[in-house]
Amino acid sequence: SFNLQLMLPALSTSCEELVNRWTRSLGSDGTYELDVFPEFQRLTGDVISRTAFGSNYLEGARVFQLQSEQVERIAGAWKIGIPGYLSLPTKNNRKMHQNNSEIESILHGLIGKRMQAMQEGENTKEDLLGLMLESNMRTSDDNGQSISGMTIKEVVEECKLFYLAGTETTSILLTWTMIVLSMHPEWQDRAREEVISLFGKNKLNYEGVNRLKTVSGVLFT
Repeated sequence: SFNLQLMLPALSTSCEELVNRWTRSLGSDGTYELDVFPEFQRLTGDVISRTAFGSNYLEGARVFQLQSEQVERIAGAWKIGIPGYLSLPTKNNRKMHQNNSEIESILHGLIGKRMQAMQEGENTKEDLLGLMLESNMRTSDDNGQSISGMTIKEVVEECKLFYLAGTETTSILLTWTMIVLSMHPEWQDRAREEVISLFGKNKLNYEGVNRLKTVSGVLFT
């Protein structure tokens, strides 16, 4: 499993950028109204891009944008309800094919660059793609038994799955958490006081995150 400690810097950076963007949008009266769901979709996509692709996260972010568009286009096509409609050469279907080609081209490029860096001895274990490829390139397991790794196509599909499996569930969780906290401001205060008492103005750290009892209770109960 991916080490949570490796994710914390990316998580912290993404959250800081989100909060800073919201802060800059405050009106003269200190308030700002926005739809938090797309904001959290953007946040989770950014976190996944950083943790999955490291310094190449901007290319990963482009994959997220295209994946999100694909989901919307597929949902629209399904509403039509005509069997085989997705196979027809419509404008929407052609655009979906173009998007998929761009997604796969970006991912093949990222994987190719990462594999070359690994072959040249560069340390590439600081993100999810590096960990996956390092494990995939092993020819035997811990018991000395021969193992076969995934094909490049399978690695590409796993990269796509990073986003589909993570963005919607996490962004929905965060959105509902915001709604419930707005209904119970006393829990806002308790969670805020806990975070400030543990971190103050310092960066997140793994030990401190494990001690966030109130925040964990808010998120997971």
